Amino acid sequence: HLMNITHVVRGNEYISSSPKYQRLYDAFGWESPKYIHLPLITDENHKKLSKRSGHSSYEDLIEQGFVSEAVVNYIALLGWSPADNKEIMSLDELIKEFDYKTINKSPAVFDINKLKWMNGEYIKMMDNEKFYEMAMPYIDKVITKDLDKKAILDMVKTRIEVLPDICDMIDFFEEMPEYDIAMYTHKKMKTNSENSLEILKEELPIIEATDDFSVENLHDLIMEYIQKKEIKNGQGLWPLRTAVSGKQMTPAGAFEIMNVIGKEESIRRIKIGIEKLENA
Repeated sequence: HLMNITHVVRGNEYISSSPKYQRLYDAFGWESPKYIHLPLITDENHKKLSKRSGHSSYEDLIEQGFVSEAVVNYIALLGWSPADNKEIMSLDELIKEFDYKTINKSPAVFDINKLKWMNGEYIKMMDNEKFYEMAMPYIDKVITKDLDKKAILDMVKTRIEVLPDICDMIDFFEEMPEYDIAMYTHKKMKTNSENSLEILKEELPIIEATDDFSVENLHDLIMEYIQKKEIKNGQGLWPLRTAVSGKQMTPAGAFEIMNVIGKEESIRRIKIGIEKLENA
């Protein structure tokens, strides 16, 4: 009363104590505030969210690589939704649309996967410079070589859900991982160890002969080779991407990867791929 509080917002587990507070206000002759009781937030097993879950506080989520706008957006939609069921909402939109009178009475389930999806959407929409600033500490943990880190971050921006995802997605830029030659076999791309070896041997001199390692030039050179050989794009590109990355899943294609790691490292990795296939 003395602090001019007009609304008290708290969890619905305190509903039972509301009459006691009302009687105190009545005894003093004061106008009581409006009490708004929010539904309980539970985990996937419908148990009250606890500190052991690892995401019971705003600070926990920020530390795990979530961005503040996504956390606020998601929490606002726990137990409430706008009339049009819109999910991605700015703080200004939430302020405009929110109405405590339409809060659900039943408990709200905290779905970490839904939050990750929403966080990924916010990262996609994020201004590049802000993304670089937030993501650079993560890339610095993995990349120590003099590589174009912003170019690498451009590759992962639309593919990650939380910032720590960056580390596992880009580690091959720093160091070529050990990989099984079974990766060269891809049914959809119609590749196997035999034709992958042939293709890499034919692509290598084309790559060695150019000093222009721009994405555009690498694309033009390899696509010209693919057309002359009369093979599908995937058949010519899968062995190359496998050789320069050592991974089945990468944030970009062979040309973008080669552009970042440079000519010398690209050739070294392709030769390793050829050697692996020859010794199989």
